[in-house]
Amino acid sequence: MVANPRLAGYLTQALDHELSVVQQYLTQSCLCRLWREDGLADYFRREADEEQGHAGKLICHLLSLGLAPNGTRLKPVRPGRDLEEMLRLDWQLELDAVRLYQDALHYAERCRDGVAAALFAELLADEEGHLAELERMLRDLAEKGCDPDRFVKEVCHG
Repeated sequence: MVANPRLAGYLTQALDHELSVVQQYLTQSCLCRLWREDGLADYFRREADEEQGHAGKLICHLLSLGLAPNGTRLKPVRPGRDLEEMLRLDWQLELDAVRLYQDALHYAERCRDGVAAALFAELLADEEGHLAELERMLRDLAEKGCDPDRFVKEVCHG
């Protein structure tokens, strides 16, 4: 199968994004461990694992098209100085993912590439869920304050 160059570009851009987000969440997890906030560290680690799963799906699809995956344009890590800043930075990353997957899905549908469209639709739904979760967490953080133990139990479902 010959890969559509623009679609291959979307796949590579998506891989770069997912690997950037994995790096961000892992950094935040490690930072929370250093702060001795194990519940938050576990939360960010679970998020990193989920995003790594997204990267794996993109890699498999690239390989099925005969393309070598090459996630080399990673965004710089911006871990944040406290929980609120972490969540705001993560919200922006998830918003970027939603916009990317909306564009990629639209293009795949126009090209009548059902396999790529299904992949982008699945990733879009996951990222929209992450975005909604982060919005809820930020609202709850504003209402409940920043006691990490209580926040993890009540908001992160840790």
